[in-house]
Amino acid sequence: MATTMRALLGGAGPDWEIREVDVPTPGPGQVLVRVGAAALNRADLYMLQGTYNPNAKTSDLFTAGFELAGEVTALGEGVENVVVGERVIGVTLGAFAPWALVDHRHLVAVPGTLEWTEAAALPVGLATEYDALVTQAGFTAGQSVLVVGATSGIGLLAVQLAKALGASQVIATTTSDSKADILKSVGADLVVDTRAESLGEAVRAATGDAGVDIVLDHVGGQLFAETFQATRVGGTIVNIGRLAGAESTVDLDQLAFRRLRVLGTTFSVRTPEEIADVCAALVPEVVPAVADGRVRAVVDRVFAFEEAKAAADHMRSDEAVGKIVLEMGPKL
Repeated sequence: MATTMRALLGGAGPDWEIREVDVPTPGPGQVLVRVGAAALNRADLYMLQGTYNPNAKTSDLFTAGFELAGEVTALGEGVENVVVGERVIGVTLGAFAPWALVDHRHLVAVPGTLEWTEAAALPVGLATEYDALVTQAGFTAGQSVLVVGATSGIGLLAVQLAKALGASQVIATTTSDSKADILKSVGADLVVDTRAESLGEAVRAATGDAGVDIVLDHVGGQLFAETFQATRVGGTIVNIGRLAGAESTVDLDQLAFRRLRVLGTTFSVRTPEEIADVCAALVPEVVPAVADGRVRAVVDRVFAFEEAKAAADHMRSDEAVGKIVLEMGPKL
């Protein structure tokens, strides 16, 4: 195996730079993965801007990327539940490289039928959405779910997860009527265009004036405040993303009268142990749903490793529907 590799490094300028670095060696509890593909996330752009600094970032210059799919090539001391040659998806800082180190607890085995470019688009979304929907919001089969900002890569997975886990009704939002068909194709029962309709009025009309049981909000901003009127009395709202901004003016009467439970979630400050628990939670229900096709990644575009800047610019354009993926070189 080579001793050096070309990796995408952040922290040296407004875009990633391709630099030659050493191939890492797994330490205790770590696994070395030969990366087949890696997917982009908004957090990657925020790190380039310097506005996002997760616990995993330990220096100003860093190998970029948060999620990958690949094949295990080496094990560190104490790793017993992973084998060399296993096909895995995982979350780790340093995914934009031919080889990446991953905490063995942050890996999940995937079916051999998945292409690397499809598998790479899954780990962050599955972990984020299952954690928000089930662990945080306490979802149970038969409840209704509203996914705000559903045409993002993780939002599309949220719609599918809710359906796969037995939601009675899934309502999804978009800001473009042209994106309604993709949302319906992945399981949305109703699509609300928030630029043309009142979110609260549309959701209440579709739920007999009751509102939904759970809201998964990926947008934030002032639209977050509108979710209050779309949620049933005693319902739960989980804020996951803040694409429209981190500030919102809310109506505390709505909060009080509807007796809402409002939660916020992020992975940037979670410990490795907490992330391990999130990944382990995927195994019983989510991995089987991926294996039988009930949950699949929606990939917008695949770029070559050398086209990373174009991939980042495509994400900045906000035109993508689904995940943007980097292919890391020759197929494994």
